[in-house]
Amino acid sequence: MIDGKYTAVVDRIVEDIAVLLLEKEDEVIEQVEVSTSDLPESAQEDGGVLTVTITDNQVNEITYEPEQTKQRRESTVEKLDRLSTRLSDRES
Repeated sequence: MIDGKYTAVVDRIVEDIAVLLLEKEDEVIEQVEVSTSDLPESAQEDGGVLTVTITDNQVNEITYEPEQTKQRRESTVEKLDRLSTRLSDRES
């Protein structure tokens, strides 16, 4: 892990462990695991966007970003809608 501040997305939660994908310039650069108890309650779901700070190879600060989470979810829904429209156009 590289020390610094990153955008992270909750990829999945398995039992008591959250798998976070760390991003730099919109690219996934690392995957880290943290206890779900270390996440803010509102971020304990797939797709939650966080700001994490890593120091000495340890995640030591996690902040939930509700607006970024909302924007990403809306963007994903829009992309799926466009894709489904294109696919249904092909079937006609």
